[in-house]
Amino acid sequence: MSVTTTVHLNFRDKAREALEFYQSVFGGQVVAFTNGEAGAVEHPADTDRISWGEVRAENGFHVMAYDVRENETHDAGDRPFFVSVRGEDTEEITGYWKGLSEGATIMADLAPSGWAPLYGMLRDRYGVTWTLDVAAPYAG
Repeated sequence: MSVTTTVHLNFRDKAREALEFYQSVFGGQVVAFTNGEAGAVEHPADTDRISWGEVRAENGFHVMAYDVRENETHDAGDRPFFVSVRGEDTEEITGYWKGLSEGATIMADLAPSGWAPLYGMLRDRYGVTWTLDVAAPYAG
């Protein structure tokens, strides 16, 4: 038996745009449907909002997202969570960094660190904080 963890991102009117952006960086397919398509419209403003969406790529990347409904509060907060992307290939991680960096605020440049061959942190143009690093063997 196995368990997987997937980051679920909450937006207000930006879910589809964000999913398409992440797909452009990591590849894979966007699957998304609106409240209107799901027959779950409680407020007219919710009709075209994403009820459920995801990007899933063959490289293992997977993220889910939706648009918070009109009758629900939404405050993205400063840094309520980080999305961590860890890989073994420097070139691959650098490519993801370059994609996510477009319009982002760099919090820590992608560079060698004391614990990883490469590590960086940024807040993307949607307010999501990402850490990217190249895995290093545990030295125990």
